[in-house]
Amino acid sequence: MMFRPLHDRILVRRLEAEKKTAGGIIIPDTAKEKPQEGEVVAAGPGARDDSGQLRPLDVEVGDRILFGKWSGTEIKLDGEDLLIMKESDVMGVIEVGTAARNAA
Repeated sequence: MMFRPLHDRILVRRLEAEKKTAGGIIIPDTAKEKPQEGEVVAAGPGARDDSGQLRPLDVEVGDRILFGKWSGTEIKLDGEDLLIMKESDVMGVIEVGTAARNAA
């Protein structure tokens, strides 16, 4: 089934959280919090500004993003748990290649 978000909404797949801490302690499923990191699966065309012009989204399909703990609406699509949220709920895009180059 295909899903196309409207306006400035995006469809997000949560990325799995680590199953153990940096110290090696394994976290049971019952104690884990839902991850606040995800991948954009689909994106709407954008929102209209006050003059009626279409303003495209800053996020694209495939981007890894960070979002608020209570952001979005959870849905089940083809047996997969996904989130629908507005672009304004996104705190930032994780750019793996850029961060590695800046740290070197």
